[in-house]
Amino acid sequence: MNPATRILRRAAFFTTMAAWAYGAAAGQPPAAAAGSEFKMPDWLTDLSFGVKETYDDNILLVAGKSTAANPAALSPQDSWITTVSPKIGFDFAPGLGDQKTFQTLSLVYAPDFVLFHEMPAENYNAQRIGNKIKGQTGNFSGAVDSDFLFNDGSRTAPTYGLGSAADQGDKCGSAFAPAMVRERLKQIQERATVLLQYDTELFFIRPTASLLYYDFMTDWHANTSGPYTGYQNFTDRTDVNGGADWGYKMTSTLAVTLGYRYGHQYQQAFTPDIYNITVNQHPMQSSSDYQRVLLGLEGKPWKWLTVKLAGGPDFRDYNPGAPVIDDHPVTYYGEAVLTATLTPSQTVTFNYKQWQWVSSVGRVPYFDSNYALTYHWNFTQKLGLDLGGKFQEYDYTSGSAILSHNSSLRDDALYTVSAGVSYAFTAHFTAGLAYACNLGRNLEPNLPASLYPEYREFNQQTISISAKYKF
Repeated sequence: MNPATRILRRAAFFTTMAAWAYGAAAGQPPAAAAGSEFKMPDWLTDLSFGVKETYDDNILLVAGKSTAANPAALSPQDSWITTVSPKIGFDFAPGLGDQKTFQTLSLVYAPDFVLFHEMPAENYNAQRIGNKIKGQTGNFSGAVDSDFLFNDGSRTAPTYGLGSAADQGDKCGSAFAPAMVRERLKQIQERATVLLQYDTELFFIRPTASLLYYDFMTDWHANTSGPYTGYQNFTDRTDVNGGADWGYKMTSTLAVTLGYRYGHQYQQAFTPDIYNITVNQHPMQSSSDYQRVLLGLEGKPWKWLTVKLAGGPDFRDYNPGAPVIDDHPVTYYGEAVLTATLTPSQTVTFNYKQWQWVSSVGRVPYFDSNYALTYHWNFTQKLGLDLGGKFQEYDYTSGSAILSHNSSLRDDALYTVSAGVSYAFTAHFTAGLAYACNLGRNLEPNLPASLYPEYREFNQQTISISAKYKF
């Protein structure tokens, strides 16, 4: 069956589903008309069911430029993807009676069940649990945010199959290809932040800690020869830090901050049967300690603008086995969120982050840059429009030549544009249509022909239609 026919059949199927769901949502049974419509209790904050059908024209994000010198290069593979997303959320704070200490005691379970119809090996179930605690007593306030993910996906990572090169990691294509494919493999992720704040009229002090944890459960295979030539191995990685911010309140709604963080990044080392590479007689891995000094601004300089930003130097201390040019570099850390309310129905949000991070493929650490701009417009009470643009860069050029495989000759970029519309047929039923285009590009000008510069670039387009019923 050709792609055009598959697209038409899928679209017809999903349109029928959406029409059926809308009819069920719009049709009010006699009991409801009599005033017995289901009403969720206060502690049940979310109960919904969503379905999304997506067409992806390049599942593995490859260039697909097979040549005589590189005959095993993968070609783009397309697939329809069905995602089923139930969700249930609780907030136990209302059940504590007449108290003001805890504003939020929430727990949310939001799994995704994902089926790749043309590539079933990519199927996965994402089990997500989020909880949030927020409270205040007197001048003290605090919050705990935690997001846990267990991804029940394949234990077999992609095999890019690029001949018998000595170092497949340099030739697997754009760094964004394994990074995006990796997210649907078997793994555990945990993101958590904890903060406690003490306020006075003129200043505040805020101790804080954060955790970013990845436990990849995919199999390892030697990938320089044999049946797993070109196989992509992944290593566990963690970032944990703690510190405090001191804030001076310039106005009642705007504060300047000065912060300090001490942290550690961990990267798992491969066993010798996978990569028998040592640095300074140590197994190669890029774990490090760091200290950061951050100057920031947060609050509302004007009624229509909300800002939270911080940035400053990052003083790094790598372990002896790190394949880097400088074991004690000074890099930069920055993050920001700015939200502008242009009108009551239009908002623009800018997100930004730059930082040094360890690679999930177990090699050179990289400088990770993210810039994202989104626009939302409630055209009417029922019709919404979303537009987005994003730029990401993975810069590995801080790596040393000790690996002798040009691993530091990598600077990849990803350009993304997206658009979507949503329509609320009823207070309970919403449908949407979305499109996204990803362009992976090589930014390293000195890449030799032997590393196939053309294979580090890819194009990917996705289009999806979704329906959600919220009780």
